Amino acid sequence: MTTRRSMLAGTAALAVAPLLPYRAALAGAEAEVLKAAVAQVQIAPEGYPATEVWGYGGVVPSTEIRLRQGGRLQRRLVNTLPEPTTVHWHGIRLDNAMDGVPGVTQEAVPPGGEFAYAFDLPDAGTYWYHSHNQSYEQVARGLHGPLIVEEADAPDVDRDQVIVLDDFRLDPETGQIAGFANMMDFSHGGRLGNIVVTNGRFNHSMTAKHKERLRLRLINAANAKIFELALEGLEGWIVALDGMPLDAPEPISETFLLAPAQRADLIVDVTADVGAQAHLVRFERDEAFSQVMFEVRGEASTNRRDAPLPLPPNPRMEVTGLEDALTSRLLMEGGAMRGFQSASMDGRPVGFQEAAQAMNFWAFNGTIGMPDEPLFIAEQGRTVRVAMQNDTMFPHAMHLHGHHFREVLPGGGLGPLRDTLLVLGDESREIAFVAHTPGEWVFHCHMLTHAASGMMTRFRVTA
Repeated sequence: MTTRRSMLAGTAALAVAPLLPYRAALAGAEAEVLKAAVAQVQIAPEGYPATEVWGYGGVVPSTEIRLRQGGRLQRRLVNTLPEPTTVHWHGIRLDNAMDGVPGVTQEAVPPGGEFAYAFDLPDAGTYWYHSHNQSYEQVARGLHGPLIVEEADAPDVDRDQVIVLDDFRLDPETGQIAGFANMMDFSHGGRLGNIVVTNGRFNHSMTAKHKERLRLRLINAANAKIFELALEGLEGWIVALDGMPLDAPEPISETFLLAPAQRADLIVDVTADVGAQAHLVRFERDEAFSQVMFEVRGEASTNRRDAPLPLPPNPRMEVTGLEDALTSRLLMEGGAMRGFQSASMDGRPVGFQEAAQAMNFWAFNGTIGMPDEPLFIAEQGRTVRVAMQNDTMFPHAMHLHGHHFREVLPGGGLGPLRDTLLVLGDESREIAFVAHTPGEWVFHCHMLTHAASGMMTRFRVTA
């Protein structure tokens, strides 16, 4: 195994979409069923009991959805769970009514209920879908799956492989998912598991060939875990982040981070010799582990290929007009060790101790949970800049619904397109994006216990 390498640095009352019969919503088209159900799967190593999970299609991660760019996704959610649920299509540009946020874009689908999701897919890339009701519990139980939108002209690779990174907190005696009332999960760094899995499997492995070229689509579906990753026996390039192609492939020479909800598309060449092993490496403090092991068997080619070309850009994703942009500010406060003096909760001021007794530990701009008024209101087509200040001790993975943004860098340049940005403790970051689709859109921390305990806001785009 390699030596360590350097580390890179309550909802308001809103109008929501009704629960429509799926045939009406799809204008007569038949939709495939996406069934949310209880299932038993083997999460822990063999010898431990199977774990009861919640999944779409009875598997974890849930059923992969793979469609072509320009196509249309149509799924009928059927809820057989004991709780209401929804589906959020993470990273997709779509109609606001299809975004799957209870209390904002739709009502939660009750047990025994159904809801039809139907929308076009303008952008190729690696996305995912997951529950957005009681997300800190439902996603941790397994309600998530990959959504892959293929380019019209695919890159030259031998294999396209989805890699879903996740962790579970299991009772070591029973093998079942541990409870969700741990105050430290809400007030500190979030819910972290005691077993790390890839595609739902512990110590995941697969075969590969020497000089084979792979596209690895990495998805961090964990509740709060930040993955620090590296390559061994593989030469690779990052070609897309959060579904959006980079202007030029970025060679991987050191470790890279993948925060909760983020994705990274890699193109890698297998350089390990036949009979050896290659690894996607995960670092935990001062130790390195194999997240995915590739057993190298046979030769794919006698020659190495040239470095990969950029993926084709997605349409109309430019961020312009920064000088005349609408500006907004987001202050993150709270959490253990620091807290806040006072914040508004349920329309009245509260101190940190009182808020903590109700399991609310975090605030945006002095408000705990979804505010009565949006963070800002932007006309469709307006460029928006949001300056974020993390005044807490902990990192937060800030996710913008329905849009991709670019980070405004200190020198005035722009970072790559993303929909989720990791903001470390005591760090200031700024993002800019074009508000392209009307509706109420959510902006929240994707450390899901943080969102559940205060880190949730919204913005409005008007036609």
